[in-house]
Amino acid sequence: MQLRQQIEALAARSSNQFDSADRAVFEELKRGLNRGELRAAEKNADGEWQVNSWVKQGILLGFRIGALIDMSDGESFRFFDKDTYPVRPTTIRENVRIVPGGSTIRDGAYVAAGVVCMPPMFVNAGAYVDEGTMIDSHALVGSCAQIGRRVHLSAAAQIGGVLEPVGALPVIIEEDVLIGGGCGVYEGTIVRERAVLAAGTILTGSTPVYDLVHGEIYQRKAGEPLEIPAGAVVVPGSRAIRNDRGREWGLSLYTAVIVKYRDEKTATAVQLEDYLR
Repeated sequence: MQLRQQIEALAARSSNQFDSADRAVFEELKRGLNRGELRAAEKNADGEWQVNSWVKQGILLGFRIGALIDMSDGESFRFFDKDTYPVRPTTIRENVRIVPGGSTIRDGAYVAAGVVCMPPMFVNAGAYVDEGTMIDSHALVGSCAQIGRRVHLSAAAQIGGVLEPVGALPVIIEEDVLIGGGCGVYEGTIVRERAVLAAGTILTGSTPVYDLVHGEIYQRKAGEPLEIPAGAVVVPGSRAIRNDRGREWGLSLYTAVIVKYRDEKTATAVQLEDYLR
């Protein structure tokens, strides 16, 4: 509680003048994020996700406290960033498999034991990646995104981050979800456990999701995120434009479609990823 109060007080400060004691407070927050003890969002006893606004305030505070420095690795790889957010210190004892080839985990992110990182991939500050997850090549885990156990983020999957506003939920991917290649999940969308997103599926706050199984249309409501139900198998689809011009020109808009819910056949197919671990 004391750390929370300190972070909130520093975040409310109008001046950008900070001393070593202030930086020590931020470093304590970052250590908690690196260990997974502090999270930008957590699930409560009712299964609902709640944002920890003060943690997100602290992550933003790091950019205000930090100074721009040269982080280059020799003359060929030039990098310049805030000194509060270097590459995250990682050791073999953490049992995270990071395959050579240009991957980066930013300081202030939690990556659990058994996570596999295929190059090149990127995990941003404030993210939480739980045990047994695979982050495939060219995949992004955005700032504050919450990734559950045994998730597969396929090649080029983009999990957006929601750092601002501080009261907004980040993107959340629950346990045993398969995110297909080239998918994009943005704007605080929640993908519930065991769901499958087929390659190329895009989910945003304004994406309607048509459930062919239950005859429902899921959309984000005011103050609530878009949610993909547990076990849903979602594919890219389209919906016709009904006005005169749309019909005349034969136009349609992108949408996402739930074509089935996960069964034994689907489970067998996604088990193939286990052989890569």
